[in-house]
Amino acid sequence: MEMLESYRQRVNSYLKDYLNSMSPDNSYQSELKNIMKYSVLAGGKRFRPILTYTVANLFGVDIQKVDSCACAIELIHIYSLIHDDLPAMDDDDIRHNQPSSHKVYGEAQAILAGDGLQALAFEVISSDNLIDSVTKVKLLNLLSCSAFNMAEGQSIDLSIVSQEVDIELLNNLHKKKTGSLLNCSVMFGAILNPNISKKDLSILDSFSNHIGLAYQVQDDVLDVTTSEEVLGKKQNSDSVKNKPSYPSILGLDESVKKYESLYQEALDEISFLSIDEKPLRDLTVKLMQRSF
Repeated sequence: MEMLESYRQRVNSYLKDYLNSMSPDNSYQSELKNIMKYSVLAGGKRFRPILTYTVANLFGVDIQKVDSCACAIELIHIYSLIHDDLPAMDDDDIRHNQPSSHKVYGEAQAILAGDGLQALAFEVISSDNLIDSVTKVKLLNLLSCSAFNMAEGQSIDLSIVSQEVDIELLNNLHKKKTGSLLNCSVMFGAILNPNISKKDLSILDSFSNHIGLAYQVQDDVLDVTTSEEVLGKKQNSDSVKNKPSYPSILGLDESVKKYESLYQEALDEISFLSIDEKPLRDLTVKLMQRSF
């Protein structure tokens, strides 16, 4: 897993660089920049950018062409966490074992920090001179669609609090809320190779949809079974807020079987790729075995 750690360190380094270069006037530190740094540099698994790096590497993409996409997907993810934690949404006080942004800087500034991170995500890709214009348009289009789907998923999630829902609705909302960015992460790595085949693109699209849903089912299970210290946020947050979850509908054991089955389907799919898929297979297994 040395490669995965090198990807994590690489994206962290570039995220710091982008955040430090935001303001042309370095004689002062803006409040907005401080909040954005607080949230982005707090830690995190960085699974999304690691997926992007891993897939791009499978298809022979120069790693320097991947950095802006890897950072952009993480910036969108962090912006979504800031907004999700707000009292008007999921109302969470702790993120990555530290107070949520709005608890430190206030709700208004936290909202603006999320807005700023979303804008910065599009800027880092659009200003990347290593990516050709045709590919850049594809990347930006995918990012914008994925960010919208994520927001729509959150909207649906908020609308069903304290309601009884069926498993189909829960699947559909989480394919948007969680799955859209994981799909984007995988497809970013693929799109960066302009010569990738339609078959490989189709396989990766299906693969990413499976792991996107698996990831959320697993999150719901971990919310019940893992301590706050390991999670980095409050335990049993779904049940406390009366939010429908996989364990509440399927039960804990069936939820575990569901996400394990989804991961296995994803692993079966990538065996048909035209290249050696082992690094992506290893990463998928690592996702399946995660404890937070």
